[in-house]
Amino acid sequence: MIKKAIVFDNSGTLLERYRVIKDLSTGKFLTEANSLEIIDELENSGLVVFQFNTTCLKKLDPNIRLYDLIKDHDIKFDISYHNANLSDKDVLRILEKDKATIKDITDGFEVLKDKVRNMELCNGSAIILDAKKDIVAYTITSAGHLFPNTKKTINILKSRGIDIFIASGDRSGAIEKLTEVLDIEKDHGFPTASTEGKETIINNLQSKGYKVMMVGDGINDVLAFKASDISVLTLEQHEEVNKKLLNTTDFTIHDILEVTEIDF
Repeated sequence: MIKKAIVFDNSGTLLERYRVIKDLSTGKFLTEANSLEIIDELENSGLVVFQFNTTCLKKLDPNIRLYDLIKDHDIKFDISYHNANLSDKDVLRILEKDKATIKDITDGFEVLKDKVRNMELCNGSAIILDAKKDIVAYTITSAGHLFPNTKKTINILKSRGIDIFIASGDRSGAIEKLTEVLDIEKDHGFPTASTEGKETIINNLQSKGYKVMMVGDGINDVLAFKASDISVLTLEQHEEVNKKLLNTTDFTIHDILEVTEIDF
């Protein structure tokens, strides 16, 4: 019997995502912008995800620089999406020179709370670095809640003997919480997975004898789409689809429950 696995992206796929992006050059908040689209528009940039619960920042001095926050509290971070050859040393070098503070993240809390009252599920913070200018160009605060049919979809698939995995650019604590909520094995959640990392996850499952379906919504899923046996683009987030994704997947759906109708 063929083993089957479905790898889901998280934000925009299992979870309805809300984010507040602060443009540090203007101080303006962007609530409809896509962070990956912003990165693609910059010539040399990357998305850096911080590994902590964003709400803890409310207890700290808002004027602390992000560099000092990371160094003094030993905050871990990961580069989850990029179009530049960024290393952890590059991130620290840029942050050390930059003036971005905790306030540049927490300023977005009130805007976000208007959308998501309970910020405990997959809340997080990140920054977009412009490596050409060596600056923090944007800060990001995000949170969300499950799409209405997410739990139902997962339960149906599990009842069919399909193994469920999550490969996401979100922080590790958020993905661990999500595996608990969806009753998925903890080691089936892969946090801060880059575009290449998602592809590797697909390849590794296939090497173990799995037939693999990849379900995602963004440009960071494109390599995983190509590597998978079946690829599914979900549009439930109702955001503009990156042109690079158009006509590249086997199926396009508008509700996560439609995954259960695909012959797999």
